[in-house]
Amino acid sequence: MTVDRRGFLGGTAAAAVGGTAAAAVGGTAALALGAAAARAENAPAVGKFAFPDTERLRVLVTGDAGTGARPQWQVADAMREQHAREPFSLALALGDNVYEQGPWADDDAQFAAKFEDPNHDLDFPWLMVQGNHDNSSILPGDGGWLLRGDHEVAYHARSPRWFMPSRYYSVRIPQERPVVEFFVLDLNPVAAYLPPLFQPYWAADGQFMTEQAAWLDRALDESTATWKIACTHHPYRNNGPHGNAGEYDGFSVDPIDGRHARDFFEAHVVGRCQFLLSGHDHSLQVLEPTPASKGTRQIISGAAAKSVHGEPSSGSKNTPNGALYENYNDLGFMVLDLTPTSADLGVYTVDLSNGRSANVFQRKLG
Repeated sequence: MTVDRRGFLGGTAAAAVGGTAAAAVGGTAALALGAAAARAENAPAVGKFAFPDTERLRVLVTGDAGTGARPQWQVADAMREQHAREPFSLALALGDNVYEQGPWADDDAQFAAKFEDPNHDLDFPWLMVQGNHDNSSILPGDGGWLLRGDHEVAYHARSPRWFMPSRYYSVRIPQERPVVEFFVLDLNPVAAYLPPLFQPYWAADGQFMTEQAAWLDRALDESTATWKIACTHHPYRNNGPHGNAGEYDGFSVDPIDGRHARDFFEAHVVGRCQFLLSGHDHSLQVLEPTPASKGTRQIISGAAAKSVHGEPSSGSKNTPNGALYENYNDLGFMVLDLTPTSADLGVYTVDLSNGRSANVFQRKLG
């Protein structure tokens, strides 16, 4: 018998919303770092790979990678080949860093097996985003144990590559007269299959999301970067199976349809950043800006280890989006080249039969 994981998770969440015994597992935290801050202090200190200080940046964009299985290694091999030809400055990893349920501690061996080992010799900073699988509780990917993600924050102190000083943060490059500022966001509390119904701290109008919104508004207002790029796991617009925020997975039940994620994007992100980079959907998409996105372009790079194998969008309820490029079959990654005057995006797919990569899309986007 085959089981539709998304349908099962959605049904479980709908039951929870309806008041049955199913409930989110989790806890509250006083700060965005939660209890992970104390654990990070006790971890062995390591030197971090330095951020570049140049005005020309080559950014590796990858997501949904952390399986530790052969396909992840093959995609990472292709990244290493590109890095040898034309070195990357840094990487963006758009969530689901540790499949299938996330880490159990900040010294979990999964960090080596599913991140450090596959990415050996890719020795530059990796800006890490929290995904739903990184915060699993009962079922893989349910997003219901949000404190689990704090182990990934704590791991920041243990790895030269892994950069996640908090659940949300920003990085300016260079520090003075920045070409780009990356705003790494955590929307898991408003996009979980098992929402934190009994945890006020994580609620859509609770302390965590309220403080994150205020921080983001202030950071965007103060940013002097030429390029402002938001990085999330869950997308705002998406033509793949997970669908658009507000229509996630074809659901129309508050909050599992992602309506609060949509509201966050529309209140705090779109129209304020040139690009929104997301994972979650195991596909490669370069979407066109829409009137709703106010000029912000959604890009999805979530195929570093898994593919949706051509699976269509989840039903007719999902609103289609115009696209420059879409691929729902191949694994791959993206490369974003930034200068003070240009933003060029390349999409690379990897043939798992021979490990070869191909540059299947190249376009100046700004």
